Amino acid sequence: MGFDWDTIMLPLSIFLMVIYSTALVLILLYSLSQLNLLFNYLSFRSKPKKNEPVFDLNDPKQVPYVTIQLPVFNELYVMERLLESVSNIEYPKDRLEIQVLDDSNDESVEITAKKIKELSEQGLDIVHVFRDTREGFKAGALKFGLTLAKGEYIAIFDADFLPEKDWLQKTVPYFKNPEIGVVQTRWGHINRDYSVLTRVQAFALDAHFTLEQVGRNSKEHFINFNGTAGIWRKECILDAGNWEGDTLTEDLDLSYRAQLKNWKFKYLEEVETPAELPVVISAIRSQQFRWNKGGAENFQKMIKRVFSSKHIPLKTRLHAGMHLLNSTMFLNVLIVALLSIPMLYIKNEWGHLIWYFNVTSLFIISTVIFFICYWFTYKRIHGGGIFKFIEFVKMFCTFYTIAMGFSLHNSLAVIEGHRRKRSDFVRTPKFNLRNMVNTLKSNKYLKGKKPNKNMIFEAVLCLYFLFGMYSAFVVGNEGDFGLFPFHLILCLGFGFIFYSSVRRRI
Repeated sequence: MGFDWDTIMLPLSIFLMVIYSTALVLILLYSLSQLNLLFNYLSFRSKPKKNEPVFDLNDPKQVPYVTIQLPVFNELYVMERLLESVSNIEYPKDRLEIQVLDDSNDESVEITAKKIKELSEQGLDIVHVFRDTREGFKAGALKFGLTLAKGEYIAIFDADFLPEKDWLQKTVPYFKNPEIGVVQTRWGHINRDYSVLTRVQAFALDAHFTLEQVGRNSKEHFINFNGTAGIWRKECILDAGNWEGDTLTEDLDLSYRAQLKNWKFKYLEEVETPAELPVVISAIRSQQFRWNKGGAENFQKMIKRVFSSKHIPLKTRLHAGMHLLNSTMFLNVLIVALLSIPMLYIKNEWGHLIWYFNVTSLFIISTVIFFICYWFTYKRIHGGGIFKFIEFVKMFCTFYTIAMGFSLHNSLAVIEGHRRKRSDFVRTPKFNLRNMVNTLKSNKYLKGKKPNKNMIFEAVLCLYFLFGMYSAFVVGNEGDFGLFPFHLILCLGFGFIFYSSVRRRI
């Protein structure tokens, strides 16, 4: 009796098709949630702004005490720039305190101390705060600083941010509403056009800070404090349980705990806070790993609390679920990518399953939805018209390709997050490239940095999808080119990430 290969291959094919279909459906659901946010965003933009209760900062009796917290760790190249920018913020000096929460262990400590002394002699209430350990990393520093803070409101800026002089005047007044616990502003990008990597990062962040933040906030769905360029009511932080360092995205964690306690968040799209984007592949990798792993960690930590909270509307819970699953979409994309080549062969081997592949081809609608959503956010910032649309198409294709290239790296982060594997908070090095020459070569934080261990796998995946492109010519009787563009994008994406990593070696 001969071995029947089909008895194994058919069940295996069906198993792979089920996994493939599940990932496609999750991506489609996420894209539909983004489309709903687009409708929310456009609806909000078309309506006149409501009059809201605000503090009159011209009345000394209404000016609240504010503490600005600057959590820093080994920021040799940007500390003076940061302190200079924050010191120029216009706010009554007798109602303002600045805390430099310094966990540094290098020569930046002396530079920071010298600048703080200079600013203190100018009459600014600024203190240099140290801890015995880095326990809890950024969350631990913020929590420690909070015990010493004089302010009723706590503004937070990371080291790469440069708030405008009137930043507090534009944000503090909204706390007149006692229900508001956080005011968050939109990030700007001072080095947007430095390279293709910075342009892609800016493109993605712009979508988050327009479509997603406004789309959620306008319907009172949960949004997140973005870790910086925002201001908290101190009472809100304490009521929500204070900062916790058990995830890599302490900002998302505290945001959800606060909103579960019925605190309101106010998002100000019109207030832009400039910042520096990471410029080298190693810095982008570390930031992406932290954000994506932290997102998965917070899904594990928060999803049950969100869906068991009956006072939260169902639609808000559904959007919160998709929000917390944001980083997990990279894993679904990777699954679809890896299985797309086996699907190509299964399609041409099992002709009676052609109906299935006709259905799955409709899932290209997810990409179309993302394309539409990103166009509206791009147009909001850069303007419309045919030439801007052409620029957008090129930018979207570049973003889509590089995002695919990061899918392995980010998926590994997501898997660690869902497994709740603990890891240290790895800072993203800053460069201050506008004012320094040959920073990349001389930057001490990059010297001796080992190449990322995922590089070799990204090279293998580049070759894997090159094989997928070749397969389009040989499967069936006349070839099958339906997935050829997808495999081309994947091949280019993984190839670009691998090449960038090898070229920089940092």
